[in-house]
Order: sequence, then structure tokens, then C-alpha cells
Amino acid sequence: MHKIGTPLIALAIILAIASFLPSTFEVSSDTVAEAMVGKVYAPQSETVEVPVPVDNRLVVTHVPLPEQVKAIYMTSCVAGTPSFRSNLIDLIRETELNAVIIDIKDYSGTISFPAQSESWRSAWLEARCGTKDMPQLIELLHDHGIFVIGRITVFQDPFYAPKHPELAVQRSDQVTVWKDHKGLSFIDIAAKPYWDHIIELVVDSYNIGFDELNFDYVRYPSDGNMTDTYYPQSVAGQYGMDRQANLEAFFKYLNEKLNDEEKFTAVRHDGTGRASSTPWTSVDLFGMTTTNFDDLSIGQVQDRAAPYFDFVAPMVYPSHYPKNFLGLGDPNDYPYKVVYHAMKTGVDRMLSSTTPMQGFLHERIGTSTPALYSKPVYTGDRFRTWIQDFDYGGDYDAADVRAQIQASYDAGVKNWMIWAPSNIYTREALEDAE
Repeated sequence: MHKIGTPLIALAIILAIASFLPSTFEVSSDTVAEAMVGKVYAPQSETVEVPVPVDNRLVVTHVPLPEQVKAIYMTSCVAGTPSFRSNLIDLIRETELNAVIIDIKDYSGTISFPAQSESWRSAWLEARCGTKDMPQLIELLHDHGIFVIGRITVFQDPFYAPKHPELAVQRSDQVTVWKDHKGLSFIDIAAKPYWDHIIELVVDSYNIGFDELNFDYVRYPSDGNMTDTYYPQSVAGQYGMDRQANLEAFFKYLNEKLNDEEKFTAVRHDGTGRASSTPWTSVDLFGMTTTNFDDLSIGQVQDRAAPYFDFVAPMVYPSHYPKNFLGLGDPNDYPYKVVYHAMKTGVDRMLSSTTPMQGFLHERIGTSTPALYSKPVYTGDRFRTWIQDFDYGGDYDAADVRAQIQASYDAGVKNWMIWAPSNIYTREALEDAE
């Protein structure tokens, strides 16, 4: 009699059990999906954890936009001087002010904090002024409920231009980088590689805590030997030397790129968790853009800028208007009348559904001469008034500063920002904090 080996017995048992089982097994797709989450199955049925990408970008809480913005300006040098900046913080806390504009990139082309972008590294290492603790300064301002706006001088850039002469405004020899009367150089408006360079700085700025980005010097140059200029990027570009179209193309591109939430990090205002968001934006325009329909030879037209920014900030400093503006004589003697007329005219244009100025978002209406074009309609809330608090052409005291603020209100503009290059502000012109 032969013994049956252990392996054969085991096989017989398995076959017997199998005869009582269904011929097929059904496994739902949900079951498979659940089993596969976070795992990769190797040939030997080993499981390997898939690493989840970690977002190491700094996460900040952005202060909500005030219902009424009342701001003062702070240079990058003051931002890097603790005692001076503390005085301005105290001024904001003690008065009606609730916001501050800090230079991110100023007339020098250098920047005020160490940005993450490698392309901006040298602009920080060779910075004229600034502070390594910008994130901490912003956090301190936020702790006091202060809305923080970062100012970027865009196309005025004597730091970048010599390093990239092909993108710069050149002299008529088409080789030498052009300089204005102050020795400052500009980038050609149509230089698209520079557009992306600026956007990198915006992303870094918002991600360290700046609540809004303010764009200044968005224009062709105006102060210097303008007969000795050449614009290589404009001439070779889609719109040639159409300054208005080139500038509006930049505005449009900037607006589209800054609406990409994947670029930015933030925490929701209610503190419930992490979320993507995009910055508020504002643009500084020459004061006379509210009253002129030409582009002042710099490309700026109010109606072609307004659609692309949350706020438009005309620099309606009375000292910058020509003698006999409105037949008044010296405009410095009439700060209320100058600011009221400038801002009221601008508001009326915002409210109008037509304009004699063509733009990307404007369509011609009828066959009238001169031609009229439809345009988006906005209210005075789209505006912020730049207020003069510096002596240029006249002596500006508390009454003059307050007169401009009142003129802004009376013109239908409740938001304002005060400019004093010295960063010394007229306390008596401001109301006490509530």
C-alpha cells in the first residue's frame, strides 16, 4: 500500500474547496481605486508609498481690502529703518489711515527684499535700500489690521536696461541705452520677456504678504531728449509704434497672468485653511489722463487702462498741472479746484458707456465723425486719488492736504493715497482714529 505525499493531499483539499466557489470573482472599480490610493504595486505584490508633493511656499494671511482705502507711502529706505518705519506705523494707528504703500522696486530698478525668483537675485544683492525682514514687517502691519500695498516701478529700470540693451529704450544709433535727464533708463513697453520678469516679482511679493500690487511708471519715457530715442521691441512688434496699443497689450497680459491662482499662496481670511487667491491690483496714471483723450505721448489713456486693474490711481498733484489750468493761474493756489475737476472728469468718463478712444475692449458705434466706441462702465469706486503732501511749486500745509481729500470725496471718489517722498506727513491734515 502506497502513502499519499503531503503535497498531493494539500492539492486535493484546494480542489475540493474550489468546487464550491463561484467560477468568477467580481471586484468593483471603487474597490480597486480605494486599494490603489497612495500605493504602487510591484511585480512581487510589494507595496510602495507614493510621496505626496509638498508645497513649501510661505503661507500668509492677507488683510481684507478696506471698504475705504486711506494710505500713505513708505520708501524702501524707510522700510529698512526700524525707527522711521515705526513712526509711520504709529501715525497710521493713531489716525484715520488704514493702509500703506511700500516700495518693492523703485526708480533704481533694485528691489527692497530678497525675492525667491533667481532672476531678481542681483536686484536685491545690489539694492539701494531695503530690508531682509520684509515678511516680518508685513506681518507686523497685518497684526495692526493695516492693508499693505507694494509699489513696483515697471518700465523705468536703470538696473535691468544696461544688462539687456535689446529690450531697452535705445538712442537713435540703435546701440546705446537711452537715459532721461536724471540719467535713468527705461525698458521698451513692448519687451515681452520683461513682462514675465515683472510677473515673477509680483508673485514673490504677494506670496510674502503684500495684499495689493501697485504698478507705477507704466508708460513710455517723457523727460529727456525724445528726438534721440529708438524702441527696438515696439518697432518690431505687432503694433509698431502705437504706444497706446502696446501699453494696453501689457495691461491685458498682466491681468491674465495675475488671474492664475496656481501662482499664489494664501490663507482664507476666516482662518479655516489654505487656499489659492490672487492679488488686488492698481495702476498709477498721469493726472491729466482724466481730462485728456490723447495719450500724452506716453501711451496712457484712462479708458484703456481701467478694464485691467481693480483700481486706477491718477496722480492729480496740483503742482503737476500747467499754469493757468482751468484759467486759475498757479494751480498750487487752488488744490481743491484742481483735484475736484480732475477726479470729477475722470469719474464721469468711468460712468460713460462711450469714448472717442478706441481700445481692445471698445467697439465702434455707428459712423459718426469723430468715431465713438463703446466701453465698460465703472463707478468712482474704481478710482483712488493720489494726494500731494510735498512742497513743489508751492507750500502745502494741512489745509491744502485736507482740501484735496475733500475734493476727492466731493468728486465721488472715497479712496485716496498720500504721497510725500520725504515720508514726513502732515499729521494735522488727518482725522484721529475712531
